[in-house]
Amino acid sequence: MALRRTLPRIGFLAGGVASLYLANRLVRRPYSLRGRTVLITGGSRGLGLLLAREVVRQGAKVVICGRNQEALDRAADDLRRSGGQVHAVVCDVTVREDVQRLIQEVLGHWGKIDVLINNAGIIQAGPVQVMTIDDFRSAMDTHYWGPLYTILETLPSMRRNGGGRIVNIASIGGKISVPHLLPYSASKFALVGLSEGLRSELAQEGILVTTVCPGLMRTGSPRNALFKGQHRSEYAWFSVSDSIPGASMSAERAARQIIRACCHGRAEIVLSLPAVAAARVHGVAPGLVARALGWVNRMLPRAGGIGHRSARGFESESRLSPSVLTRLSESAAVRNNEVL
Repeated sequence: MALRRTLPRIGFLAGGVASLYLANRLVRRPYSLRGRTVLITGGSRGLGLLLAREVVRQGAKVVICGRNQEALDRAADDLRRSGGQVHAVVCDVTVREDVQRLIQEVLGHWGKIDVLINNAGIIQAGPVQVMTIDDFRSAMDTHYWGPLYTILETLPSMRRNGGGRIVNIASIGGKISVPHLLPYSASKFALVGLSEGLRSELAQEGILVTTVCPGLMRTGSPRNALFKGQHRSEYAWFSVSDSIPGASMSAERAARQIIRACCHGRAEIVLSLPAVAAARVHGVAPGLVARALGWVNRMLPRAGGIGHRSARGFESESRLSPSVLTRLSESAAVRNNEVL
């Protein structure tokens, strides 16, 4: 009787060890992007464009998608000047029919998808008093449902190919909820949970999922973020923070590290020293971090201004932004197709 009870446990343990062994073999196996087909959502500007430049540099064929045809055309021309094989598709990842059409077009054009990078994003900044249900819904549609749609549509191609890579660009805001970015943080928490769960389930099929949690990066994206309430003050603190060396990291360096993590099959990468430090402190002392963020919140703009309405960053300029304090972010915006 004792042996009969023990055998299933031994079998379960052996199966677990075998799965871990297989996962480790997959991670160690060299993965070159040369000749691969890489799909990047939100690839027309900012970090998405930088990731596209990096995979082109490594010899991959790249598909970029975004909602703005003009921005896509400029990005595609940029990548082709570097010798890249590029296909650009207008797509709103929050609409499942758009995603289905996108994947069919990519498969019809190049026959397969080896790597999927879910990068499309939206940022709404302001106190919770001015956020609406639609703000939370829009963030979830972009950061959770959009990646889920692309993953579900791409998996059959990866399974036919015997494996692949999926990279989900989450955020340090998906580990630590940041004041005045509540819809963004809540939706990035959802993406982190989805990404980590998929990693566990898909590894045995040769599909490795990498969760990326960047801190502040100098991509130039604040220009096109949405600001509510006292929008000029919100834009000022956000864009200045985004531009400070040390507090933020070079987006070009971030792109290189993300692609390296993808090729090495890493489970997770947290980018920038402040983000790594914050995540570690939060892991051992979440109450302390919550109190510290409460003090930060007291220094941020109060509700008022334009209230529930939104204004883009470039519509929210003040004496602080643009200024010498935001010079690095402003120059990144020009380089990375953020100036429409």
